[in-house]
Amino acid sequence: MELDVAIIGGGPAGSTTGTLIKKYNPAISVGIFEKEVFPRDHIGESMLPGISSVLHEMGVWDTVEAANFPIKIGSTNRWGKKPELWDFEFFPSNLFVDEPRPAKYEGQRRGTAFQVDRSIYDKILLDHAESRGAVVRQGTRAAKVHRQGDRVTAIELATGEMVQAKHYVDASGHVGVIRRAMGVNMDCPTTLQNVAFWDYWQNAEWAVKIGIGGTKIQVMSLGYGWLWFIPLGPTRTSIGLVVPASYYKNSGRRPEDLYLEAVATEERIAALTKNATREHKFTTTKDWSFLSERQCGDNWFLAGESAGFADPILSAGMTMAHAAGRELAYTLLEIERGNKRVQWLKDEFAIRQSQRVRTHMRFAEFWYSANAQFSDLQDFTKQLAHDVGLDLTPESAWRWIAQGGFVDERLSFGVGGFTLNSIKTLGSVLSDVEATSPFQSNNVFKLNLAGASWRDRAQYRDGRVFPTQSYTRDGRTLPIDGACQIVVDLLQRTSDVVSLFEMLRRSIQNDFEDMGQQNRAMVEVVQALEAMTNDGWVDASFNPQRPLMNVSYLDQSILPNQDPPIQ
Repeated sequence: MELDVAIIGGGPAGSTTGTLIKKYNPAISVGIFEKEVFPRDHIGESMLPGISSVLHEMGVWDTVEAANFPIKIGSTNRWGKKPELWDFEFFPSNLFVDEPRPAKYEGQRRGTAFQVDRSIYDKILLDHAESRGAVVRQGTRAAKVHRQGDRVTAIELATGEMVQAKHYVDASGHVGVIRRAMGVNMDCPTTLQNVAFWDYWQNAEWAVKIGIGGTKIQVMSLGYGWLWFIPLGPTRTSIGLVVPASYYKNSGRRPEDLYLEAVATEERIAALTKNATREHKFTTTKDWSFLSERQCGDNWFLAGESAGFADPILSAGMTMAHAAGRELAYTLLEIERGNKRVQWLKDEFAIRQSQRVRTHMRFAEFWYSANAQFSDLQDFTKQLAHDVGLDLTPESAWRWIAQGGFVDERLSFGVGGFTLNSIKTLGSVLSDVEATSPFQSNNVFKLNLAGASWRDRAQYRDGRVFPTQSYTRDGRTLPIDGACQIVVDLLQRTSDVVSLFEMLRRSIQNDFEDMGQQNRAMVEVVQALEAMTNDGWVDASFNPQRPLMNVSYLDQSILPNQDPPIQ
């Protein structure tokens, strides 16, 4: 079989890659080879809102929505310094409006996520890729990777067939078929080494019901680990236990015994499962975070979990898989289009994917370090903050996070896929650090580009990869695009915050007639200025001769608290 693109693995990363290639260039031949026969169960059922924009772009949102998966509004947590429950919401539950399902990808649904039964969800995606023209072979294992140097020459299937392609994609998950064949090492830049045990339950009660189909997952700290409780549909729920590998080893007990004891003794989960029955599909896995030392080679690429994995506490695995699949599809489309900057395209793909995994690893470590409920986890100290270039204790690092985090290449102002406003909420809850804003005590803002270098970074939009001019300094990137570009332009005209906002308000009123659009645009620029200040791109100070800017009214217009589309 001869193809333009051969993809090993039909999960979300492989399906996203194949679908978007066929969407933007149907003439490119794509084959997806999946060793399992779908449907099949898989963990990683809880999503972040950023996935919704990718599903919409793939043209599969309506089908996913029609599957009637629960709408994820957020989570209820026992986590942090105190044992009391607290809620984290992507979309404020008190603003969630009842509407019939299936609904369209618009309004409030842009700010929510799904909780999905992977046996159904993954089949929907793979079937959709096939409907777009990809050749899909299920129950077909890639038995051997033939190589010559750093180049893959063919994939030998278990059937004995040979597949030759211009480009090869390893979306095989942690198995890493091509990664292993090419001798790529895995780095484990984290001290988190957990194991996970889980099963599926029928007829468990939902902890909370919000409107039509809305709910929250449950994340319950146990003192030695934590439980997840994720409704997947009207009757099916995924319940899992995560503990440090050392705890499991030292316990000397069977995984299933530890699991059942945790479910039975955690009061909230025990009540929800009182009348439920197990499916007896008990499974275990080594949930160790890792990052591949290379993301691509001569004619091969890694996408999704084959390239790296971050701790499941953030529900980020699916987001990273979809984002990688999308960016890889765009990269291959450009190469096939004849773009001369092939190495730049590969480098940008590799940098973004590696940074994405590292960021989630880093944030997961901060998350664990803030949980006093964990008695058996070591205390993470300065090494955590050192990884982000800061000489801080965990408490000081959470103070930095509570201020909003930093700017990344996706023009997302936050950390690990969470928006700036979300991070402020998390920082204050998890560390008892009051969320702050540079506007509270500063009224002079000056651009600081000292020591920064100028380079092109990739922006992925409408099936094309565009070079976006950016500044880089000390491993940080400031894209001169979108809200960041607006901030840079404004600060070149004024440093006074009152004048800055007045110019911004006039500009936005000229560009948008709708008040909601005006508020959203204002919030994006405010978030950009805050993140750029926290990241060192803007120096903030106080002039006693000038007034402070009261931006408290902007906090309300931030709602719904929505992750921006993946760019």
